[in-house]
Amino acid sequence: MKNLAAHAAQNLAALREKRPLIHNITNYVVMNYTANALLAMGASPVMAHSPDEVEDMVVLANALVINIGTLSGTWVGAMIAAGKKASELGKPIILDPVGSGATAYRTQSSKKIIQETTLSVIRGNASEILSLMDKDAKTKGVDSGCSVTDAADAAKQIARQFNTTVAITGQTDFVTDGERVFSISNGHSMMANITGTGCTATAIIGAFLAVDSDPARAAATALAFFGLAGEVAAQKASAPGSYMIALLDALYTITPNQLEIGSKIGN
Repeated sequence: MKNLAAHAAQNLAALREKRPLIHNITNYVVMNYTANALLAMGASPVMAHSPDEVEDMVVLANALVINIGTLSGTWVGAMIAAGKKASELGKPIILDPVGSGATAYRTQSSKKIIQETTLSVIRGNASEILSLMDKDAKTKGVDSGCSVTDAADAAKQIARQFNTTVAITGQTDFVTDGERVFSISNGHSMMANITGTGCTATAIIGAFLAVDSDPARAAATALAFFGLAGEVAAQKASAPGSYMIALLDALYTITPNQLEIGSKIGN
């Protein structure tokens, strides 16, 4: 889709010029890698989850990323406090409901965050998105047991109900705001062999939200960028360890022009 490919390039250029501060309340598994990914692409990450400072950090930030991967009661409280502050200030928020559907606690926590904050985007795999609609979703730990197609209708319903954008990542990514639908076919199978690629996608969408006022467009162009980075990395590395590093390198080296040419965004 030519105009969205151009927007992808514009967003990447704007991000590298403005270096937005992205406040992440995220999980221990991915904290280091997602911070490095944001740095590599041109954003400025901060990882702050203490209830004593999250509201102050949100004031400074350009976008808020909430990721429930390693939950505790204290963290949920901090996420909601930060989300309410960001909502009050009109700052974009993205939620990653990691493992929602696997346990009641994760599902209930995700729904509580959705209900008490104003989200710009919810990004998850198919099972996680289905779980938010009380659907019977097959979840293996934090991995999806369903296809993107299985969750497409649920994503549209969630988007309409909560006036948000829903992004489902999989072999082909799916983004909807309840009316518009975008499919993104960038990516590489090796991305499934390293932990945290979904969480990294969420953080990258958060960065694009900081420079694009249209959440659906920000999500679609961010996923095209991350998917293209996955393709570029696969040209350099054929095993998971080296691929992780090559993926960071690709986030750093891809130019706006390369992104415009390489984006595979349809509807």
